[in-house]
Amino acid sequence: MADGQSDLKDAIERLSREVALLNSHRFVRMHDKPRKMLMFQFLRGMAFGLGSVVGATILVSLLAWWLSQIEFLPIVGQWARQIADEIGQIR
Repeated sequence: MADGQSDLKDAIERLSREVALLNSHRFVRMHDKPRKMLMFQFLRGMAFGLGSVVGATILVSLLAWWLSQIEFLPIVGQWARQIADEIGQIR
């Protein structure tokens, strides 16, 4: 019985060390304070929004340029060429 108790005591001590290690992790400490967590989430949202806008702008520009290269569809080709000309004037 004493051997089982010492194994249990060792397991509890190891578990206590692991919990202390996890509690000292930066991620846990940051989310422990609501103000820091809100600031982190706000900055994360701003970065995501900026990345989405820049990515969509590049994608639409490339799509409009690609469509302007298509001459065999008169309506789409002409419309895409107008968009490409507008984009070229902005630069």
